[in-house]
Amino acid sequence: MVPLKPDYLMAIATQLGSVSAFFGGFAATMLALFLTVGRKSRGSLVAAHASAVAAVSFVIAVMASSALIAIAHPDAPPVTAARSTAAIRPLLAISFSIGMVALLAAIAASGWSHSRAMGWTTSIISSVAIIAFFLLVK
Repeated sequence: MVPLKPDYLMAIATQLGSVSAFFGGFAATMLALFLTVGRKSRGSLVAAHASAVAAVSFVIAVMASSALIAIAHPDAPPVTAARSTAAIRPLLAISFSIGMVALLAAIAASGWSHSRAMGWTTSIISSVAIIAFFLLVK
């Protein structure tokens, strides 16, 4: 793993934590929507499951982000600053990636609960977004 300077690590963790909190709220809202007013179709069930995975993954990403910020902060207590980020950094990256893919999968599946045409539209758009995500984080 490439060593990162604390200021750089804090900036990345802050940004990913903020984005994860926003997307986690969005995923939880989608989950609540599909559980309360969603049809009993396969598309609604897949969207609800994917939304649940996304919401939990983003919560983990926010917690990992907070831990990285606490460790990298210049005023951190010696006990905290001495902790290694080796396990937390991959946890943040993996949970954020799983959350993004699951959220986009939920968006893709949600169209199928409406109509076949909407299902194809949301699936194509989400597939393009997933490809773009992995090209950007490569």
